[in-house]
Amino acid sequence: MDNPADGPTPFATVAAQTTRLAQRYQFYLDQSTPFVFYRWVGSGTLLFFFMLRIILAQGWYIVCYSLGIYLLNLFLAFLQPKFDPSLEQDIKERESEEGGVGGELPTRQDEEFRPFIRRLPEFKFWYSATKATAIAFVCTWFSIFDVPVFWPILLLYFCILFTITMRRQIQHMIKYRYLPFDLGKVRYARRNN
Repeated sequence: MDNPADGPTPFATVAAQTTRLAQRYQFYLDQSTPFVFYRWVGSGTLLFFFMLRIILAQGWYIVCYSLGIYLLNLFLAFLQPKFDPSLEQDIKERESEEGGVGGELPTRQDEEFRPFIRRLPEFKFWYSATKATAIAFVCTWFSIFDVPVFWPILLLYFCILFTITMRRQIQHMIKYRYLPFDLGKVRYARRNN
């Protein structure tokens, strides 16, 4: 048996160090939360260097395509409401067919306001996008990920996919009358006393 006087085991020491590093990492993530603009500037800079690496190295197009598809998926989740109005409408229709009376939410302008809640919050969107870009950038350092593909086909396919999905998302936004951005929100200036 291990004697407690021998000190902590190597596994316990590594576990303690890992926990300490994870807590420090989480602390810095929490501290960065209010700095939205600077976080996105950092992510944009990372994405710029990734694209520069792709262009200068003339390779890793499949990594770039995969990152583009993933970022498009994140962006669509960012634009969508947490509670899909089309699903709510289907549930309401099903309840009315069954004869049930459910609590209906307002759909007209003169009814109660319903705030827009995103399916993917901004911070998680930023964090996932930055992490994915960093992983893709690291993948460009290894030749195993440099799969030979004809990049114009990938670019054309991505552009078509982007156009179709964004058109569908915009039609959904128009049909259910929601806007995922707070462009019309009134902002008040701070008082300096």
